[in-house]
Amino acid sequence: MRAGSLRAGQPDYHLMVATVMLLIAGLLAVYTSSFAVAYHEYGDPNYFVARQAVFALIGLAALVFFMRLDYNRLRKLSVPMLGIALAGLLLVLSPLGVEVNGATRWLQFGPISVQPSEFAKLAVIVYVAAWLASRGQDIKQFSLGFVPFVLMLSVVGALIIAEPDMGTTVIIVLVACTLFFVAGAPISHLALLLGAGSALSYLVITTRQYQLDRLASFFRPEDDPEGFGFQIIQLLIALGSGGPIGIGWAESRQKHLYLPGAHTDGVFAILGEEIGFIGLMGVLALFGFFLFRALKVTLRSNDNFALLLGVGMIAWISYQTLINIAGITRTIPLTGVPLPFLSYGGSALISLMAGVGILLSVSRFSDQATYRESKKPKARATARAPRTRQRRPAFERGPA
Repeated sequence: MRAGSLRAGQPDYHLMVATVMLLIAGLLAVYTSSFAVAYHEYGDPNYFVARQAVFALIGLAALVFFMRLDYNRLRKLSVPMLGIALAGLLLVLSPLGVEVNGATRWLQFGPISVQPSEFAKLAVIVYVAAWLASRGQDIKQFSLGFVPFVLMLSVVGALIIAEPDMGTTVIIVLVACTLFFVAGAPISHLALLLGAGSALSYLVITTRQYQLDRLASFFRPEDDPEGFGFQIIQLLIALGSGGPIGIGWAESRQKHLYLPGAHTDGVFAILGEEIGFIGLMGVLALFGFFLFRALKVTLRSNDNFALLLGVGMIAWISYQTLINIAGITRTIPLTGVPLPFLSYGGSALISLMAGVGILLSVSRFSDQATYRESKKPKARATARAPRTRQRRPAFERGPA
């Protein structure tokens, strides 16, 4: 930046601090919940936390990149981002996809595995925000707003359901519907969209046995404690064992191969066992502070695109957190959705950190009047409004 010119605004440092704190909490959570299974499967208790630390560094790089990028440039990048996401989802369904536990959700590149559906969340938010911001009042019309929106959402949702990954599909649909509502879509269109989505979800659940097993584990896990009810029972045992203050850091018993997925979607239960109810309230307070700062950044924005980007990121993190915790506490059926920042997973963490970077970009560039002035050198401003030099009186000028 040339001397004499203003700079774009500073990022929201409170949001940055909250992000770093959640990132550190996530590394600690992954370590304590994974060292038993890591030692059992790989002979190295630090296997998962070491990989998560690498993912965290890559995520920080993604955060810095998007934070320094003017979010307005994402308008033009939204279509390529969605295209890349769709290509990744198609590759997963091809012979290149890797099947794990009956689901084909990953692409394997040597020692690195990628889950395209996690990056699809970010791409859908950016694309939908850009599309809705460009439609204006047309979003209220059925043919110009509702129909193309449903077609786009159906393509993404169908590819993810085919993996199958019902939890991710639900999150994407909920976030997209939230953006649709905030953009000004009529309530009747939103109700029609949610009704159609609920009917489709019912059809998908009733035609797949593993989905029916999850429903059975939600309503009657005691009927088969060694089968479909095993995971939810172990999750509740872990939460109940912690009590008010927990049994001690790294002292969990359920993570010793009793609880499947202890370091992924079950990490909240392991934390509950070790740090107790009070500790979990502290973790949720940290999430609350993060979302509060994200909301302040969003509400300070002064254009629709920035507003929709912020709402999309907040909805993504909020819905995913609520769905994970509600599943673990048996408030809703388990969905296998990871807990943001705290669960193990490279694709989820990197895409999430990129989303936080976009929020920080909104905090820097959303005041476009100030930002436009930052691009104008002071010398040019002086040329437009020259100062008139006042002549000093003769008695002050001294002798000639």
